[in-house]
Amino acid sequence: MTTLLTLVSALLWWVLYSSIGALFFALIAWTVLRWSEHCPVVFNRTYLACLVWTMVGLLLVAAVALHEGHTRPPYGPLLSSSLLRGALVVDMLIGALVLWRLIPRIDARRIRPTSACLAVAVIMAVSFGVTTSLIGG
Repeated sequence: MTTLLTLVSALLWWVLYSSIGALFFALIAWTVLRWSEHCPVVFNRTYLACLVWTMVGLLLVAAVALHEGHTRPPYGPLLSSSLLRGALVVDMLIGALVLWRLIPRIDARRIRPTSACLAVAVIMAVSFGVTTSLIGG
């Protein structure tokens, strides 16, 4: 029973943290996409795409951290890991694909792949800046 409660609790926290991160990323992506597309994009679909991307990204980073055994601070060795860098590249590709496939413009046409890549690049730049300032990498 304890294992089941632990699993349910971990899943709830995974969804909660993913949705908080996705809201922050969706605000950035929505702003970048409005600017790059020269047309309004649908915010709730932007949030959905960012939520899917964030949930997959958290799973990737957690899998790498578990694989390398860096689940507790300090996280410096994890941040300098080549496996994490590869996982982040895969995460960015997944993010660009998810944003491109799930976000329509207000005129019901899909956003351009280059706009999705730009939004992912801006989100990752902000994320790296926040992460390195918080962790002190």
